[in-house]
Amino acid sequence: MIKIWSMKKDGASGDKKKPKVSAAQIRVQKDLGELDMPRTMKMTFPDPEDMLNFELDISPDEGFYAGGTFKFSFSVNGNYPHDPPKVKCLQKIYHPNIQADGNICLNILREDWKPVLTLNSVMVGLQYLLLEPNADDPLNKEAAEDLRSNRRNFETNVHRSIRGGAVNGVQYDSVMAT
Repeated sequence: MIKIWSMKKDGASGDKKKPKVSAAQIRVQKDLGELDMPRTMKMTFPDPEDMLNFELDISPDEGFYAGGTFKFSFSVNGNYPHDPPKVKCLQKIYHPNIQADGNICLNILREDWKPVLTLNSVMVGLQYLLLEPNADDPLNKEAAEDLRSNRRNFETNVHRSIRGGAVNGVQYDSVMAT
């Protein structure tokens, strides 16, 4: 019996081993295979071999943020789907639920995450935040107060910011489609 195991080891040493596929990779592959992305979303994989790290562009065609293209990075850890993906906005934008450093306030990325949720759930949630910002659960309190107290002024500030302008002394990234 020992001889068989040693032969197996010897024979395997010349073979190239395929890297093991993790449960997270299998689940991500399933999630990506089931995506039905609208024309307002586009995914890119900076490293085509790495399905656990990718970017999502969302180009809303309505709402305050229409006309802009917003980039989000997704990083899925090995404990997915038990842990949510880490998602960041890659541009500095004026939004009640997105901080200047890219952190996002979306309940399903925190306390409301459940393993039955998918990457599609997160993508739809991000798209919804761009269509309907939530002033009741803000990360950017100034933008939230602006939205609550004066929607017209909020809209003006969003339009200025997505063109790369400054709002209240803070310079924002231009996200207008070129």
